[in-house]
Amino acid sequence: MADKKEIWATGRRKSATARVRIRPGSGKIFVNDKAFDVYFPTEALRGFVSQPLVVSSTTGRYDIAASILGGGAMGQAGALRHGIARALIKVDESLRPVLKDSAMLTRDSRVKERKKSGQPGARRRFQFSKR
Repeated sequence: MADKKEIWATGRRKSATARVRIRPGSGKIFVNDKAFDVYFPTEALRGFVSQPLVVSSTTGRYDIAASILGGGAMGQAGALRHGIARALIKVDESLRPVLKDSAMLTRDSRVKERKKSGQPGARRRFQFSKR
């Protein structure tokens, strides 16, 4: 990676999309122009998002700025995690086996199924009545 060069990557989960910008720095993370711990208030979400950095032993080496659109808290956290992992691969290709073994490069394609007409939900049916 060249000096002071930014790397862009996109991560997705459910209906959330995260555009991640990574550059060498001191480990600051900003999401939608807010501090990381303000945007993700629970420790579980923060731990989930920072997994690619922990697994690849790059915690504190890069500054991350992300813009996330759509989805809920867990979908946004998953999209950011996916985007960070993909950006780290662009920075250093040798991290690919480590991140791939921990399933961080795979896009979680499970999306909410749409509601069908004539039914109360996506799969739920009205109660059958024989008579």
